[in-house]
Amino acid sequence: MTTLWDTTGSEVVKALSAERRAAGALAFGLALTLVVVVDEKHVSEAEGAATLAASAHPCRLLIVVRRQIESPHPRLDAEVSIGGRLGPGEAVVMRMSGRLALHAESVVLPLLAPDAPVVTWWHDEPPTRIAYDPLGVFADRRVTDVTATPDPLSALFQRAADFAPGDTDLSWTRLTPWRTLLAAAFDTVSDQPDSAVITTGRANPSAQLFAGWLQNKLDIPVTVEEIGTRPDITKVTVSLGGSELAIARTDSRTAKISRSGYPDRVLPLPSRGVGELLAEELRRLDDDEVFGEALGTWSGLPHLGARSPHREHIWRDPMDKSVTVASTVPPSGSAPQAGATSSAGSTPPVGLSGSTARSDRPAAAPTGPGSAATDTSKAGGA
Repeated sequence: MTTLWDTTGSEVVKALSAERRAAGALAFGLALTLVVVVDEKHVSEAEGAATLAASAHPCRLLIVVRRQIESPHPRLDAEVSIGGRLGPGEAVVMRMSGRLALHAESVVLPLLAPDAPVVTWWHDEPPTRIAYDPLGVFADRRVTDVTATPDPLSALFQRAADFAPGDTDLSWTRLTPWRTLLAAAFDTVSDQPDSAVITTGRANPSAQLFAGWLQNKLDIPVTVEEIGTRPDITKVTVSLGGSELAIARTDSRTAKISRSGYPDRVLPLPSRGVGELLAEELRRLDDDEVFGEALGTWSGLPHLGARSPHREHIWRDPMDKSVTVASTVPPSGSAPQAGATSSAGSTPPVGLSGSTARSDRPAAAPTGPGSAATDTSKAGGA
């Protein structure tokens, strides 16, 4: 492991090359570059999750820690390792202070694994628009988590407004076990479903996406009932004419499947950590079309998957208080309150607009608050 204090991007590149030579470069076949964006408070959590994901998917792990951007003195400290505490692959942890933190791509771009797709994951509140962050613009896949925001449902609306193919959110990944169980249960169902009810805690974005997915696939009305303070989904019930099919969580590892006229069954429904969720997202590097359909159905924004997958970097200085950032929020009354019920997709948001942009990798960092970093070299698709 090599530790560099108050260094430069060029020195980090040299240190990584030296580590690779010492370890034997041919020993590593990198499938992708994973860029992790995190603040100092959550570095330990992000490192643990990224290490778990990287152990399942050989990658070059680049962790960008943005801190003290108001500092007048830009500074870069880096830790470079191969086969160290961050897993068997290549890893670089970069702590950036001052204005350098706003131009992290100037250090990250030379470190990307050649001819490999790029995945950017924000283990923090995602940017209002991904085009504001060049670390998202040059990525082929972009992973956010709206549960890290103060208002997850408003943030989920914003993800729909800002959606481009290649985007996904961990609130959708958390649904995989539920969707798997429900899809398997329907293998033996011949009756036509006519409605569904999802029981969950307050302001759960996963439950809203679940409702969007069910409504999109079954073409039935879906109601989300917010009961209690428990944040996760506790039950989903599908009405089948005169009978019912229900899946109810019994504990953190199992769920009970009930169907009228049949004995109950207990099947695995494990709760998963962030590392496992991230590892699942790294298994596929193409666009998640089903997520786009579910998000579009819930938000009322049609044809999200038909948007351009490319983004163009929009330079915004977060230290410039004269610049107003417009935040997209759901219309009044559309986000259900605790104990209320809402029908997925029944109240389409108004005033939402998505941006068609370009995910070209910028050639260089912008030089001032009024500049925009763009490039004509297309990022490699996955």
